[in-house]
Amino acid sequence: MEKKAQLYEGKAKKLFETSDPDLVIQYFKDDATAFNAQKKGTIKDKGIVNNNMSARLFRLLEEESIPTHFVKQLSDREMLVKKLKILPVEVVVRNIIAGSLAKRLGIEEGIPAPFPIVEFYYKNDALGDPLVTEDHIRVLGLATAEQVRDIKNYSLRINDVLMKFFDERDILLVDFKLEFGMHNNDLLLGDEIAPDTCRLWDKKSLEKLDKDRFRRDLGKVEEAYQEVLKRVMK
Repeated sequence: MEKKAQLYEGKAKKLFETSDPDLVIQYFKDDATAFNAQKKGTIKDKGIVNNNMSARLFRLLEEESIPTHFVKQLSDREMLVKKLKILPVEVVVRNIIAGSLAKRLGIEEGIPAPFPIVEFYYKNDALGDPLVTEDHIRVLGLATAEQVRDIKNYSLRINDVLMKFFDERDILLVDFKLEFGMHNNDLLLGDEIAPDTCRLWDKKSLEKLDKDRFRRDLGKVEEAYQEVLKRVMK
């Protein structure tokens, strides 16, 4: 598949058009950002980890009849994906209290949630990606009621699949972010599933194996990403 002009560059990825207007190439960068890009840095080989891990997990989800944008992995840093019109709504599924939820509600980090918590955020950098309700989404016209319903159902199914997968590899899936988009009237999971977008803790030691090591200056960021990749690719 021939790579053509660059269509987009974000904080972590670039998108390139191809000879097929329905397909694009997603390139994973080593750039790292946190706190709405207020903190910036580089995590060596992050793009390689995130691409390989995302490809593995997208294949897993497709096997479980969850539609994604993934077509095939092209290289260590590139994958071929279906071109999506991304909905401006991020979904966060939380299994253990951590991060902004712990701070927002004054709950101690590390307490298991009694059931998976689903949150929606408005993808808008200028506003700091605020938390929104389903009613807010409808008022702003970000997605239809049917899309929101399907996004929530898919997100909970994805959570079930990923929790089991990670548990078998001695990893706790604390929480994770998803993005969805439309492709020829079909709702598909897009973006990536990686240490950038998931909170992952070692099941025994509770050591953080994700982007929180970068956010919180915990050190050994590259080592954590490589450890996750090693377990995921078993």
